[in-house]
Amino acid sequence: MEIILAHAHTLMYTILALMPTRYQRDNLEAMLGLFLAADGKPLPHYSKAKSESALSRFLNTHPWCTRKLIYHVREQALEQINSHCPLGRKAFLQVIIDLTTLEKCGKFKGLDNLINVYNGKRGLHIVVLYLVIGKWRIPWNFRVWRGKVTSSPSQMALRMVRKLPKKLTQKFQVKILADTAFGTKDFINGIRKLKYHAVIGIGCNRKLVNGYPVKLLHRRGQQVQLVGLNFPITISWYYFKRDNGQFVKRYIVSTQPLKASTISWWGKHRWQIEGWFKTAKHRFGLDKFGQGTLLGIYRWFILSITAYLLAYWAYLSSSLTDSLDWGKAAFLALSTFIPHLILSLLLLDIERLRPLALSHGIDITISRCKI
Repeated sequence: MEIILAHAHTLMYTILALMPTRYQRDNLEAMLGLFLAADGKPLPHYSKAKSESALSRFLNTHPWCTRKLIYHVREQALEQINSHCPLGRKAFLQVIIDLTTLEKCGKFKGLDNLINVYNGKRGLHIVVLYLVIGKWRIPWNFRVWRGKVTSSPSQMALRMVRKLPKKLTQKFQVKILADTAFGTKDFINGIRKLKYHAVIGIGCNRKLVNGYPVKLLHRRGQQVQLVGLNFPITISWYYFKRDNGQFVKRYIVSTQPLKASTISWWGKHRWQIEGWFKTAKHRFGLDKFGQGTLLGIYRWFILSITAYLLAYWAYLSSSLTDSLDWGKAAFLALSTFIPHLILSLLLLDIERLRPLALSHGIDITISRCKI
């Protein structure tokens, strides 16, 4: 567990060193402090450490290298995984792909028509590649969908899969898990060319080569051939319970011959990414961006993901054995990696409330103790 904390400390020191000036390092700490509040509202407006305009300039215009920050976050994530890799048989690397909508209202003039409507939802649509290896959960990559006239979500996802580092793909058994939106013939053929195995959702009206839709099948575990594919796949299905209590039949296919129960088991594991979407949005404010530039939005996403990873690693390094409480995990990360920020905010609150305390006959004195 100390190794996890050491890697997290290294990451924190490294990304702070990327900032060209002390002023920008302070801005970075202030932004991470907002994200690690884990209240889902990391807006610069709520910052007590820096002004809203200073943080806005930090996100949108200040010249610090975003790519280097991404590179170092990934490198530390890889080191974390490799230092805790189980011995023996290769473990499974679950590569989960999904698309989520960060819903937005109003006009965003500087985003070059990136705000679109997809499946009835208006906002910024991002394709996310999420890795699961044992206890590790890593949002590895994302792409912003730019509309119907550009690359489709499945094409973007295939490019992200191709760019997975060999340090991962050669060390683990890769299993691609994707939703129905990625069940296109091009995506499935592309995954097969990469020699990966996949379990992917498909629509109930998807046609077999004999002309019948898959919804007419009555036996799970059959090997069938879909239109557009020149190789057989194994099909199964399971029933998914919606929030309203209704059950929906989900069809899934495997490019590898597996038992129907195994295919359904892998198909259900795809939903792990939905838990991350909820955490990222409701705790770490992934969808609360208000920037008017694409650079500002990318930086917002990256800092939100970095805060998530720091909180998760702090939890893994702790002795907590109960269920994961993201509020406690985020505070643990904040008090571990940026303790002076907490203390500075505490001193500001004391100074602000000093007149109130004096009016009630309380004199607050702060002195530095010798250590």
